[in-house]
Amino acid sequence: MHSKGQATKPRVLFLCTHNSARSQMAEALLKKHAGHRFEVYSAGLEPTAVHPYTKQVMGEIGIDMSGHQAKGLTQWLGKVHFGYLITVCAKAEEQCPIFPGMGQRLSWPFEDPVAATGSAEKKLAKFREVRGQIDQRIQSWLEELSEHGSST
Repeated sequence: MHSKGQATKPRVLFLCTHNSARSQMAEALLKKHAGHRFEVYSAGLEPTAVHPYTKQVMGEIGIDMSGHQAKGLTQWLGKVHFGYLITVCAKAEEQCPIFPGMGQRLSWPFEDPVAATGSAEKKLAKFREVRGQIDQRIQSWLEELSEHGSST
């Protein structure tokens, strides 16, 4: 709460290993669908860089990722309260520390599109597939929150 009694939007943090694909997609998609309801962030346990295919497949659905950068979890640890921590890969779920200021923790493991092999088209197809799965999961979650009368 602000001192003037205004409610703040719940913060959501999407976490994966490198913050290069899945968590970046999830951050952008939740902002698209419910940015008016949440403050949305993403981070990685071992941040690298946003994968070029992440930017490409998000651009295909009208989301500009040019300003996105990979961020580390330590940027937020103990500094920001998150209403939701959502891990989007199994490794992050296993290795994520419990830290103060954390609300509900959810696990939504998705296949790592960066690990896809084969031609560029096959790799892009995997990125598109995972993008669709993340989009569908976010929309389902938003419906669940609405059905349960969440104040968000």
